[in-house]
Amino acid sequence: MSTSETPPPPGTAPSPEAVARPVPGQDPRVRWVLTLAVVVVGVVTIRPMGFTGRGLAVAVLFVLCTAALLARGLPENAVTQRFAAAWLTAGVIAAAALIAVSSSGTGYLFAFFLAGHIGYRLETRWALALAGLCSVLCAGVMYLGPGPGQQQLPWGLGLATGAPVLIGILNRSQRQAVRAALAASESAERAARAEARTAVLTERGRIARDVHDVLAHSLAGINMQLELADALIDTGDLERVREANAKAHALVKESLKQAQWTVHALREDALPLVESLTAMVDSSGHHDALTVTGTVRELPTRVTQNLLRIAQEALTNAARHAPGGDVAVELTFAPASTTLRIRNRPGIRQVNAGPGSGMGLIGMRERVALLDGTVTAGPVTEGPDRGGWHVEAVIPG
Repeated sequence: MSTSETPPPPGTAPSPEAVARPVPGQDPRVRWVLTLAVVVVGVVTIRPMGFTGRGLAVAVLFVLCTAALLARGLPENAVTQRFAAAWLTAGVIAAAALIAVSSSGTGYLFAFFLAGHIGYRLETRWALALAGLCSVLCAGVMYLGPGPGQQQLPWGLGLATGAPVLIGILNRSQRQAVRAALAASESAERAARAEARTAVLTERGRIARDVHDVLAHSLAGINMQLELADALIDTGDLERVREANAKAHALVKESLKQAQWTVHALREDALPLVESLTAMVDSSGHHDALTVTGTVRELPTRVTQNLLRIAQEALTNAARHAPGGDVAVELTFAPASTTLRIRNRPGIRQVNAGPGSGMGLIGMRERVALLDGTVTAGPVTEGPDRGGWHVEAVIPG
């Protein structure tokens, strides 16, 4: 009986990867050992076998049966169902004819092993039909066999030659289940790889936003102060040069603090929101500008990090575009949400900050979108803060 790989479901062709991949519980060496054993036993026991008369007929049929048995090793993607049915039908007829023509021997073993392989290669209904034909032919020649040696074999043995087809069908179903499990596992692995790639791209976007928060604003402010100092050197106003230089130094220190915030965020360190926000507002020069309302509670790390980044972006923009203006920061803990509001009044010093890149507001929206929240940002058009800017981020949960 055959131990070759399971064929694919009828009407489908296995992929080259599926054919090349060994099936668990399958050892091709066992198949070849059994095949060679049947052939060797046949050479030793089947008689007559020669080059003339009846011996020549036996020899030719033996070669045909051997070829049909060896063909079990053909890859599934190398033969069609129609070709397999034709070759196995020819093999069954040759095996029955070998039993009829030979006077002794184990020619019936070819029928047994071919019937087993029929269950592997063919669709179930065709496999059962061909196995039934094998049983009828072998039982008939054993019952009516002309050779004296065949009279010693019961015709029931011939009838049983088709039985191994059931084992073949059972093993084929088992191998199909194994292949389906392997395909499902590979599909799950591909999905996991795609999810991991998405996570990597998301993390890259987060890092890009963090780098922008640290570098874009800080370096722009430092560059502006250094350019101002360079321009003032020609005027000889050393006092203002020193002032611009001092501001540049202050911005460098602030950049270092911002870099620390970035390192914390990239390491996924859990930061206390209120304490961290208080330190951030104080370091920006606006002492006692933070107001906390509601019952303070611990928030998820992602929420804390993104709220701190939004506050950092808003405070940096306020320092750049409205220097000297008052800033108010409000953190509200509601039962179903957390709201961060930053509002600054117009600046009291004139500074040419230059056009912004727009990446800061984009980064805010991306951060809030990742948390299923909302963000609004725009100029203040009425009230005592008219002419200033406000940012409001609402995070659910």
